[in-house]
Amino acid sequence: MTPIRVAILTVSDRCSRGEAVDTSGPALAELAQRQLDAQIVACACLPDERDQLAGQLRRWALDGPKPDLILTTGGTGLAPRDVTPEATLDVIERRHNGLMELIRRRCYEKTPRAYLSRGEAGTLGRTLVINLPGSRRGATESLEALLDVLPHAIETLRGQVIDDGRGSLLTRPDVETHT
Repeated sequence: MTPIRVAILTVSDRCSRGEAVDTSGPALAELAQRQLDAQIVACACLPDERDQLAGQLRRWALDGPKPDLILTTGGTGLAPRDVTPEATLDVIERRHNGLMELIRRRCYEKTPRAYLSRGEAGTLGRTLVINLPGSRRGATESLEALLDVLPHAIETLRGQVIDDGRGSLLTRPDVETHT
């Protein structure tokens, strides 16, 4: 498989002003490289400004570097300036709620606070966009929750999965059908 091309967008007023050091973005990059054999094609840090975030997502996905996967970290909570989900909804073409449900379900075992994240996931062109929490731990645990499904999701989005080998439910002997 061609390496998964990943862009990482850190959303933080303080980091964007140089008042804090971004630890989540680099941790996500390291995890993606180690666990997904990903190629990091872009990284950026922006303030919690909806228009700026939407613009960056749109530029990466449609103009370049056209990653397979954009991970955002930060801005998914309940604070008034947390607008990453809204910025994401401004640009994605198709939502994918199941990925966020999987993150919350799997991360709940470690902390019930997983359900406080308002993150969104969806596609823009042939790019999958996933919002992750802003803390290093929250971001990496959330990405870890998806590691087993992301390669297939990316292959499917790329158009590389034509038949997953399971066959039609109507022709499979292991599936009972009722007519």
